[in-house]
Amino acid sequence: MSVSRIAARYAKSLIDLAIERGQLGMVIRDIKSLSSAVKNRDLYLMFKSPIILPDKKKQITDTLFGDRFSTLTMAFLRICITKGRESLLPEIAEEAMAMHKQMQSLTTIKITTATPLTEQGIEDIRRKFELSGSTGKTVDVQTAVNPDLIGGFVVEFGDKLYDASVAHQLDNLRKTFMDGSYDKKL
Repeated sequence: MSVSRIAARYAKSLIDLAIERGQLGMVIRDIKSLSSAVKNRDLYLMFKSPIILPDKKKQITDTLFGDRFSTLTMAFLRICITKGRESLLPEIAEEAMAMHKQMQSLTTIKITTATPLTEQGIEDIRRKFELSGSTGKTVDVQTAVNPDLIGGFVVEFGDKLYDASVAHQLDNLRKTFMDGSYDKKL
């Protein structure tokens, strides 16, 4: 079975149990924190390591998260370690957050521009996407700046990418000239 399918099953189980117990908000907060924590290289490698014994991993997890996470989240982490699935915790966390966003009809769009957007510009974009029907009811806008774009923007959401950057247009123009598909009569 693929890693993504296993991660999705564990994430769904956690979310279903959290809903059943009325602790979804608390568990999602914990999972977001876990997702940030496993970006630390040492913690990530600890979870992935087959050499470190499960009891030691449980002890480290209890020390790091025991007083911050809910009992439900801690029980879930211990079960993952017991079942030998701790190496999938980063993927499980990402799946759980994605499922929660889907439940909330929340779509995250990432806009990359050559210069920073104003708050009003971000709000206008958010409103247009919410009204477009191509996203969920609520849109979360993340922004990034990449001067290499020269101008224009790149929008990513879901599995869609819209590249309206000057750099992309120049690259397309260069390819057209390189393969000789332009009209030579001009």
